[in-house]
Amino acid sequence: MSRIGKSPVAIPEGVTVSVNDGMVTVKGKLGELTQEFSDIDIKVEDDQVLLERFSEKKDFKSKHGLYRSLIHNMVEGVSKGFTKELEMIGVGYRASNQGQKLDLAVGFSHNIVMDIAPEVTVEAIAEKGKNPIIKLTSFDKQLVGQVAAKIRSFRTPEPYKGKGIRFVGEQVRRKAGKSA
Repeated sequence: MSRIGKSPVAIPEGVTVSVNDGMVTVKGKLGELTQEFSDIDIKVEDDQVLLERFSEKKDFKSKHGLYRSLIHNMVEGVSKGFTKELEMIGVGYRASNQGQKLDLAVGFSHNIVMDIAPEVTVEAIAEKGKNPIIKLTSFDKQLVGQVAAKIRSFRTPEPYKGKGIRFVGEQVRRKAGKSA
């Protein structure tokens, strides 16, 4: 049996989980998320979500752990939320936001202006003497990761000087330059 799939998902106070017609709906103080599922039996009992598979085939086994992780992320998202922080390293790299518009200056001839999804809260933090930080917060883990990856793709960290946009705490493998 799947080690991840067999463990129940605890439902905290203020969160409701409903299952009907192949859809799981999770509502909480931060928002509401829905997820389609198939090939797995999902039950809500005593502040817990239990998942069982119908067969021992490979497809059923893989979906067992997957759906348990997705439901766990949904429950955690609507109760606590998720945060991703990106750090901009480079001379002249700046970030600012006006509402849901993020303005990035990352060494191109023009600034990059990006519209952020309304479910994601964006905040640009710029302190003197420190690298600018972009903070993304939302109740949807997948959406936060997708927006963060899109922002990072504008200037991925390069291996020689380490300049670019990276996640806070990310280690970039550095290469030695030319040897004389």
